[in-house]
Amino acid sequence: MPPPRIWGFSRPVSTAAIKALEVSLGARLLHRTTRHVRPTAEGSLYYQRCVSILAALEEANRSAGGSISGTIRVDVAGNLARTLLLPALPQFLARYPDITLQIGESERDVDLVREGVDCVIRGGHLPDSEMICRPLAGLQEITCASPTYLARYGTPHTIEGLTGHVMIGFVSSRTQRTLPLSFTQDGRQSEVSLPCRLLTSDADVGAEAARLGFGLYQAPLPRLEADLASGALTEVLADFSSCAAAALPALSQ
Repeated sequence: MPPPRIWGFSRPVSTAAIKALEVSLGARLLHRTTRHVRPTAEGSLYYQRCVSILAALEEANRSAGGSISGTIRVDVAGNLARTLLLPALPQFLARYPDITLQIGESERDVDLVREGVDCVIRGGHLPDSEMICRPLAGLQEITCASPTYLARYGTPHTIEGLTGHVMIGFVSSRTQRTLPLSFTQDGRQSEVSLPCRLLTSDADVGAEAARLGFGLYQAPLPRLEADLASGALTEVLADFSSCAAAALPALSQ
């Protein structure tokens, strides 16, 4: 944190101002001893937030009189990056030639402030959070299996007909839970958990396991379109497919 003399204030004036700010915030910003002053954890976080706000204000002032420029840091699940984000980038980058995108791939919870990330793209509904969420698109979830699996276990035609089937379990890297299969029936969402012989937190591994006949697999349609077209996978329970919103939590309050 810059010393008071940089800003043209005397030490007593700066000390009084910081103490007044601490009272207003109800938090201690600095650890003070007779020889040293260092920020508390709350003080460091508050300082970084203020720096981010000032940087955003400076960028807004520049943008008001000219073109938008700079680096946008985005964290996105890998399959969403390939099927949703990347196909739209040529048009976006052509429109904003001075923008650089830095794309990180993960499905974990991201601290936007501490990690310097501008926005996060996730599939599904945002859990309780202080983030501001903007829906980007609807992703149709489909259920599929390989022809060899269906030849062995049969093709289910109703949700009740899933008895006796197995699924490839997708483990959420955020919650460490195995996600159930999700369906829409009579306008209502329903979930079904089936026995799993294989669990994975990687969408590519899940898709390959489905091709090899390890079980029923559920994923967004764009992720599996090529496999459906080639016949490597067959969609089942199409009348009960669900739609999950892809969310863009863009800010942290």
